[in-house]
Amino acid sequence: MGKEMTGAEMVLQALRDHDVEHLFGYPGGAVLPIYDEIFQQEEIRHILVRHEQGAGHAAEGYARSTGKPGVVLVTSGPGATNMVTPLTDALMDSIPLVCITGQVPTHLIGTDGFQECDTVGITRPCTKYNWLVRDIAELPRILHEAFHVATTGRPGPVVVDIPKDVQFATGTYYRPNGQGRSSYQGYEPRLNGDPTQIERAVELMASARRPVLYTGGGVVNSGPEASQLLRELVAATGFPITSTLMGLGAYPASGKNWLGMLGMHGTYEANMAMHDCDVMVCIGARFDDRITGRTDAFSPGSVKIHIDIDPSSINKNVRADVPIIGDVGRVLAEMLKDWKARAPKPDLGAWWKQIDTWKARRSLAYRPNADVIMPQYAIERLYAATKDLDTYITTEVGQHQMWAAQFYHFDQPKRWMTSGGLGTMGYGLPAALGVQVAHPDSLVIDIAGDASVLMTMQEMSTAVQHDLPIKIFIMNNCYMGMVRQWQQLLHGNRLSHSYMESLPDFVRLAEAYGCVGIRAEKPGELDDALAEMIKVKRPVLFDCRVANLENCFPMIPSGKAHNEMILPAEADSEAEAAFAGGKALV
Repeated sequence: MGKEMTGAEMVLQALRDHDVEHLFGYPGGAVLPIYDEIFQQEEIRHILVRHEQGAGHAAEGYARSTGKPGVVLVTSGPGATNMVTPLTDALMDSIPLVCITGQVPTHLIGTDGFQECDTVGITRPCTKYNWLVRDIAELPRILHEAFHVATTGRPGPVVVDIPKDVQFATGTYYRPNGQGRSSYQGYEPRLNGDPTQIERAVELMASARRPVLYTGGGVVNSGPEASQLLRELVAATGFPITSTLMGLGAYPASGKNWLGMLGMHGTYEANMAMHDCDVMVCIGARFDDRITGRTDAFSPGSVKIHIDIDPSSINKNVRADVPIIGDVGRVLAEMLKDWKARAPKPDLGAWWKQIDTWKARRSLAYRPNADVIMPQYAIERLYAATKDLDTYITTEVGQHQMWAAQFYHFDQPKRWMTSGGLGTMGYGLPAALGVQVAHPDSLVIDIAGDASVLMTMQEMSTAVQHDLPIKIFIMNNCYMGMVRQWQQLLHGNRLSHSYMESLPDFVRLAEAYGCVGIRAEKPGELDDALAEMIKVKRPVLFDCRVANLENCFPMIPSGKAHNEMILPAEADSEAEAAFAGGKALV
């Protein structure tokens, strides 16, 4: 039998039933009944942010670092519209979010009432699913279904829009079958891959002479078992392995088969291996444009195996010769079993010899400088100072993000939180808050750019209020670095509005927020300043002054194929000519 509750009480009870411990939000008139219930309980901790976008990104960081759904509560109208960016970010990067929005009373819907908007209509393109709850009798089912949809299959964000009168109304609360995790007729993703397709994939892998494993965030989302199975598959096959930005850490960067990240700013060896391979095994990735470059010139001689839980990702951008729809972990377990039963194994000696010649090009090399902090050096020193600690990294978006991916080496999954598909500036600071909430005793660092970090800087106030000692490591070059780089290389060096002429003094800004401010301007100051940042148990803004005009290489020019990369040795003097005729993708 169910229990009589108000709609607001049902929301809190559903969160408890789904083991929610933290809730990120910002109050407003249309959610005050729910906030009144929050006040009267202690099991769920509410994190008050300074902007609803910050709540969404914090929930993303929480979800990405734990594997649990991030939960957000915001009001109607502008509260809901401010969530559009994090919802879209979560949809593109497969992050499970449950967003509860308030709505005007049902009798006012459609009247353009105060703080009314069509939340379901606005968020339909940026959620897996959304609901407008007009009847209290439907609220329990919808709340439980929201968690089911967000966390199963390819994870993603959902929205439950609850009018204020439904929050006040009384109804019977229940859990489907007493659990709230039962099957739902409308959404049952396929978990087990087709055995025939798996067998066919393993046959192709066994006959390969130039194979490569191309992995993505789906491996991380599948859980720790999938990452472990991936490592076992690499060990069993001896195949080289690369990863997208979202998949870093699923296979250890210290592993001997690791080629580094691939894509627009990936390593030469990873991109050349993808271009020249004969069998490509895509595991939990989606062939997005930052990976493929020109699709008609993408890995032209390879047979492509694509493993993904999302059927809509199969054949969306690149045709798969062997599609396998299913959970990455389950498919990898079957592939590994089939592989171990086979003999002999392929001889990859010639392939590894070729890869070693590509590695010898040293595509991540940069010119050291004794007087100016090079951004690559800053990441290297940050990694050296934190690699043996319990560290989580978030980033903003831009050059610093790519340098972090290149020079900060991840050996474990769920330690790297970044905005991949949407490329959201301002993501990293609030994401770090969410990670710190989930891991209060860990070191959480946002590798930031001076432009990106200002977009959500107000969340430093959240860090202070909730005693969250996040470290914001700002690689300050006084530019929107990636914008400036593209303007230099693609637009005749016409730097149109990419120079930040009135940046704040970040040290004094930190002090204004009640945080700690640290600055390093010379390479010799960096290690001591990093040690101070790590030691202090308060929120920190670290102003690291880096070379202003350093470009991020290697780089595949837009509109070019993988084998047309610009390497550091060719940069600056030849880069502009190499980019001639390219069409910008941003």
